[in-house]
Amino acid sequence: MTNTPKVAVVILNWNGIKYLREFLPSVMASTWPNLDIIVGDNGSTDGSVDFLKQNFPTVQIIQNDQNYGFTGGYNKVLEKVNSDYFILLNSDVEVPAGWIEPVIELMEGDKMIAAAAPKIRSFAEKDHFEHAGAAGGFIDVFGYPFCRGRMFYEIELDKGQYQQSDEVFWATGAAMFVRSEYWVAAGGFDDRFFAHMEEIDLCWRLKNMGYKVMYCAQSEVYHVGGGTLNTENPFKTFLNFRNNLLLLKNNLSFWRATLIISIRFWMDLLAIVRFLNEGKRKDAWAVSRAHQNFIGHIFKGGGPKTKRSNLPDLKGMYRRSIVWDFFMKKKRTFDALNPKDFY
Repeated sequence: MTNTPKVAVVILNWNGIKYLREFLPSVMASTWPNLDIIVGDNGSTDGSVDFLKQNFPTVQIIQNDQNYGFTGGYNKVLEKVNSDYFILLNSDVEVPAGWIEPVIELMEGDKMIAAAAPKIRSFAEKDHFEHAGAAGGFIDVFGYPFCRGRMFYEIELDKGQYQQSDEVFWATGAAMFVRSEYWVAAGGFDDRFFAHMEEIDLCWRLKNMGYKVMYCAQSEVYHVGGGTLNTENPFKTFLNFRNNLLLLKNNLSFWRATLIISIRFWMDLLAIVRFLNEGKRKDAWAVSRAHQNFIGHIFKGGGPKTKRSNLPDLKGMYRRSIVWDFFMKKKRTFDALNPKDFY
């Protein structure tokens, strides 16, 4: 690359001083030559800002006046960042020194690539993929997301089976590279999501605009995961179910969304029954509240407005039900799926 693009690593922090202490030094050791490292603070009360000023004086700090969630927080911070590329990086991610170079080189090679992500491995088990992103994100015809290397609760050992960089459906928000001009064109994150699946929504909007989303196998990072909301949190259950319905409404045509969301309501009813059978009454109630909240959003409208391309890019969408294939057909790894069943 003759002119080195400017890259901004932007870490959104909310009371995450322990993660900044542990993982920010690895980010500071990044070797990309034209780099800004920025922490956007979402109204922390744990002394994070003072800690950064005292220990990392070269890190830029952009402060929000309160916690606007993952979506609102990043939207507000990135309005104040001037760079060719944004890297949205979770605070609980360890990175090797040369993690940025392969991804930017990939994106610079094709102007139609709007977003990309490296391989996401587990910080606790570094030979395994990590739940949030693994080796690239996909989605099925009913809106259920899954990854190469992680299908539902099955997480694969990384044996080099996904070493080919390729187009995917979504890039994880744990370490998302996005071309800044396309971030602006897509309207950033949908504030209504607050957290969870917002990156899938953004990627789907970008693909509806005709752009590509990529997985870069030549870069890998190590993610702790569950740093803000653990997997058993009913609020996370609420966000996942509500946001998944918003995802469908935002990105499908009206009639297609009406059909798929109607089917999803019945599928979610089965999830409520499963939660009740497992004694997880708060999670069952969270699914019900998600439906009620979503119905309210139907009449409120809102969300970023983007112009849909005549040639949307559906690469990475699975034409079948991943729920059926995983639970009924026992297809537990990505390699078990038929490549012909993908767009």
